[in-house]
Amino acid sequence: MGPPFLALLDSEPAEDSVLRALSRVTSLIVRSSQAVPDYLNRYVLVDDTSLDRDQIIATLDDGAEKAIVPLTLAKKLVAQVPDSLRNAVCGVLVKMLAVDIDLIQSISTFVGSTIYVLPTDNPSTSLIAKLAAIGASLVIPLHQLTTNATSQTQINIGDAFLSPLISDRSDGLFPTVVTSYPEGGKALGLVYSSRESVKESIVSGKGVYQSRKHGMWRKGETSGATQDVIQICTDCDSDSLEFRVVQHGAGFCHLNRPSCFGDVGGLSALERTLRARLADAPEGSYTSRLFKDPAQTNFAAQESKEEIVFEASDLIYFALTRCVAAGAGLRDIEQSLNRKALKITRRSGNAKSQWVSGVDNPPQVAPQNTVVSDSPVAGADRSICMRTVDLATTVPEERKRLLKRPVLRSDEMISKVKPIVDDVRERGDAALLRLTAKFDKVQLDAPVLLPPFYPPPLSAAGKHQMDHAVKDAIDTAYANVRKFHAAQIDGKALVVETTPGVTCSRFARPIARVGLYVPGGTAVLPSTALMLGVPAQVAGCEQIVIATPPRLDGSISPEVLYVAHLVGAHAILRAGGAQAVAALAYGTQTCPKVDKIFGPGNQWVTAAKMLVQNDTEALVSIDMPAGPSEVLVIADDDSHPAFVAADLLSQAEHGVDSQVVLVGAALSDAKLAAVEAEVDKQARALSRVDIVRESISRSLIIKTQSVQEALQFSNEYAPEHLILHLRDASTLVNRVKNAGSVFVGPYTPESCGDYASGTNHTLPTNGYARQFSGVNTQSFQKHITSQEITKEGLERLGPVVAILADCEGLQAHANAVRIRLGV
Repeated sequence: MGPPFLALLDSEPAEDSVLRALSRVTSLIVRSSQAVPDYLNRYVLVDDTSLDRDQIIATLDDGAEKAIVPLTLAKKLVAQVPDSLRNAVCGVLVKMLAVDIDLIQSISTFVGSTIYVLPTDNPSTSLIAKLAAIGASLVIPLHQLTTNATSQTQINIGDAFLSPLISDRSDGLFPTVVTSYPEGGKALGLVYSSRESVKESIVSGKGVYQSRKHGMWRKGETSGATQDVIQICTDCDSDSLEFRVVQHGAGFCHLNRPSCFGDVGGLSALERTLRARLADAPEGSYTSRLFKDPAQTNFAAQESKEEIVFEASDLIYFALTRCVAAGAGLRDIEQSLNRKALKITRRSGNAKSQWVSGVDNPPQVAPQNTVVSDSPVAGADRSICMRTVDLATTVPEERKRLLKRPVLRSDEMISKVKPIVDDVRERGDAALLRLTAKFDKVQLDAPVLLPPFYPPPLSAAGKHQMDHAVKDAIDTAYANVRKFHAAQIDGKALVVETTPGVTCSRFARPIARVGLYVPGGTAVLPSTALMLGVPAQVAGCEQIVIATPPRLDGSISPEVLYVAHLVGAHAILRAGGAQAVAALAYGTQTCPKVDKIFGPGNQWVTAAKMLVQNDTEALVSIDMPAGPSEVLVIADDDSHPAFVAADLLSQAEHGVDSQVVLVGAALSDAKLAAVEAEVDKQARALSRVDIVRESISRSLIIKTQSVQEALQFSNEYAPEHLILHLRDASTLVNRVKNAGSVFVGPYTPESCGDYASGTNHTLPTNGYARQFSGVNTQSFQKHITSQEITKEGLERLGPVVAILADCEGLQAHANAVRIRLGV
């Protein structure tokens, strides 16, 4: 598991004690021109403005562990370079004003790399924990890290390292494996660590642990068998540690052995033996001669497995003899091998001088760079623009590709969420609390909140935590959404007499128990709570359960609490992700089981919804499949370029995988250029410009010859949001066959539908608008049919039924009619 945070070298000088403490728990991000001490692990930060791959290679060859690239270059790098360099690029740096966890997950999925987040706000231990839970790392400028106590302006390095760790023991200690460095991770013993002991080890560089009986245990304080701590690592579950140490003295074990698990063997034992023989090997002995003269071996003459193994053993023996004679050892060899493993450029086969001459030598080959040279890729200065395609010149196969969305690897994600879902199904609340602590880094006393939800608790300053303007806005949105959804209620039964004496009817009933998933945590999404809660309330659902991830202090945002109050929610489940979906589907000791689950979410939520709906034990349905946000804008020469650009960008900022399409209906080149100029201008003013740059670069402009052709393409694409910037747009709505929601005319931005106009913003994506409706009041209802037949009606209809039943060979069916007719 990677470090929970990385330090960023800034211009301010750092104390050696801070740098050494950092070297034990994380790596330092530097630019290629910045020099740092050799004991630090370095990641090189590629410049934002260009991608000089030769420079990356040189930096990696010089000993940097990995390279980090900006988001704008990530996909370009992956597409253009060979595996040797691609594997050395460890992740993507994203700069954000405010950290959005769902957005970061979306970026990680899109680029397929670790995400390193550099916020403009002051970093915090809680934010480190949140990011670590999704596999991302916080980047902290060096001047904000300290070996002193955490303050408002600086974080203690130990506090930062320990922030994602959660002990599963009642005493709060962490099981700790102590391994010998560099001898292949040989286990020396199992101990326990406390937060205090870990922090002391980080600063002192010595092995310090926590005895369950005697308190703080500074290894070797009395025996002299001290340890130098090289690195401290966490395990994949963030509940245990590994200390990689150089052991001094008699060894780790209290029995004066190197390891509690018995004596060491292999190369470590050989090295110890050779060190002893260096002092007392008899003059003239084989080992004595090897210490003084280089040894040579002949592998080429050996063929059998046994002979080759024998020669290999001899070779290692000879090599270690020379190392010991020169005062070197395994640690030096491993460091050299690590440096070789980090190199990208490989030496040619004739690099050794002893192989240059001689008739049997192969011809010399000039070293070749592993990367094909190319012009630098533009970064922040690159124009933010879309790709243009003329529909009139596209072949059918290319048109199909234009209609495709990114492939959703549902099988892969379902296999990942299944263990989480199974855990909640089997262990209920206990699993929910554990998973919330693991993924959300929040320790809860109970997972479910019950009414009343509003007013929320007062803040420390004695004020309500929700701004009055926000409350008024929610009230207005609630009124509009309720008015529109109340008009959709199917309250009157349909009654039809199909044959004299045969009356058929259909009537609606609310789904009794519904679960509403509202993404949350760092985000505040009262709009989603409204869009799901209002139709559930209007439909008359007996039980409404809202599931939303808790904030870092375990609370729910006051805005969502207020909406829960307005819609009459019966419970709030403080959980997110697959575990929340599982709790809604199966129920727990405190969370009610529901009959249908609604709401958007990340890929984990989507996969969990797909999994539980196919489990007959759960007996639950879901609203619809989900994918990245989409917008398709149709514009003609009457359109306003600034309005069109703003609508495109309102979806592009959702995430790097957002689907954004502009269809130009006989749009002139001048008007199209004006739209593109507005996209570039407006995008650069957005806080999420890096996200927008990536999504817009993959977005499409489709040129068509007419409005009719534009609408035809839109109907094939079936967008989530369709915006009509067209002359007489309202007269063209009847030509729309496939869309989640339509926004008509220049003064109807999509964001109004997202928040407050009255329509619902939970809509089908990924082309599912061909088969699915957006969430509406009838989504929360089911329809039941009934029939009532008089004796006279059965006399007319019965013979028809009996004949058809006989035709199918179902005698009992026919008999049910004949016995009533006395036939």
